[in-house]
Amino acid sequence: MKIEDVKKVVVVGAGAMGRQIAMNTALNGRKYGYIVTLCDSFPKAVESATAWAKEYLAGRVKKGRITQEEADTIASRWTVSLDTDKYVPEADVIIEAIIEKLDAKRDLFAHVSQIAKPDALLATNSSNIVSSKLADVTKNPERLCNMHYFNPALVMKLVEVVKGPHTSEETAQLAKAFAAQTGKTPIILRKEIPGFVANRINAAVTYEALDLLQKGVASVEDIDTACENGLNYPMGPFRLMDLTGIDVNYLVRKDRYAESHDERDAPNPLVIEKVKKGELGRKTGKGWYDYSKK
Repeated sequence: MKIEDVKKVVVVGAGAMGRQIAMNTALNGRKYGYIVTLCDSFPKAVESATAWAKEYLAGRVKKGRITQEEADTIASRWTVSLDTDKYVPEADVIIEAIIEKLDAKRDLFAHVSQIAKPDALLATNSSNIVSSKLADVTKNPERLCNMHYFNPALVMKLVEVVKGPHTSEETAQLAKAFAAQTGKTPIILRKEIPGFVANRINAAVTYEALDLLQKGVASVEDIDTACENGLNYPMGPFRLMDLTGIDVNYLVRKDRYAESHDERDAPNPLVIEKVKKGELGRKTGKGWYDYSKK
C-alpha cells in the first residue's frame, strides 16, 4: 500500500492517548480526506470520547484555530464506536492505543489482524512493548510496527516508528509518511530497543533527577527549575512524571529491570514510595506536586 491509498484509519483505545491520536489524524489529515474511527469496548470510554471530541472542536473554533465549516467537516469524518469489527476490515491504517499490558495487546492483534486487509498498516502506540512481542500472533507481521506518539499527542510533534525484525521496509516508510501527513515529525528506529530514543534519553535525565533528590542535593522544585531554565526543557522531570503518571515510571522501570537485571533500571525507592501511597500525579491530585488545591 502507498500513502496515497490511505483513506480510512481506525484507532483502537479511546483513552487520553487514543482519542488524541484519532483527533490529530482527523484534524491534520482532513486535506487528504481521511475518515477516522475511534473504537473501544467500554461504553463509558466511547461516551466520554464523543463528548470530548465535540468540546475540543468547539474550543478550536472559539479560539479561531479552525472555522466552523472545518469543524463540521472533521466531525463528519469522525466516528466513535463500540464495534471494532465493523470498521477494522475496511481500514488502511490501524493504530492500537489500549492499556499497557502485553496479554491484552496480544489478544487484540491476534483478532484484529485476522479481519484486517492483508496490506493494512498495523501499529502499536506502545513505548515499552516492542512489536516483535506481538508478531507471532499477528497475521501478516511484516505489516506490523510501533508508532509511538508522545503525550499529549495533539501537541507533541515526534512520532517514533520502530522497525522490528519482522517489519518490512515498505511498512516503516508508510508509517513514516502517514505520520508526516498528519502533522508529525517522524523518525525511524531500525532496531528494537526498550524505551526507543526519546524515552531512553528522558529516562537518563529522570534517573539523575531522582538521584539528586534522594541525596538531598536539591528539591523537586529546584531540579525542575534547573531543567526548565538551564536546559530549556518545556517541563522538568518531576512535572513530567506527574503529567504522565508516576505509576507509569514505576511499571516501565520494573519491566526494564526484569529484562536487564541492571540496578540502574530498577524503580527508584522514592517512586516506589509514591506508588504505595497512591500519589501518582495529576490524575490522583497529588504526586511530586499537590494539585488538590488548584
